[in-house]
Amino acid sequence: MIHLFSIILGLVALIAPFFNLLGYKKQKSKKWFAFSIISFSACAIAICLQIFYSYILVENGELASLMDTVGTIAYVSAILVSVTILLNVVTFVLYREKIAK
Repeated sequence: MIHLFSIILGLVALIAPFFNLLGYKKQKSKKWFAFSIISFSACAIAICLQIFYSYILVENGELASLMDTVGTIAYVSAILVSVTILLNVVTFVLYREKIAK
């Protein structure tokens, strides 16, 4: 169940900036900032859920399962953070230019 929530939140973290970028030309309000906050929050919660899952494996003594999954979790978490930051920076740059006008 933790994995399902983590995947959903990871997708939210990646999809929210796309809503900002798709509505760039017609959006006149400051909703882009809310979507960016949602994106970063979803990313952080998704990674926290994976950390809690690793903690549960350690508490249950399932070290073999932990050793099998920790590399993938670290790699996917790094990709999630990198792409989330990149998409939100692109959104910030585009909207900064629009607000400055």
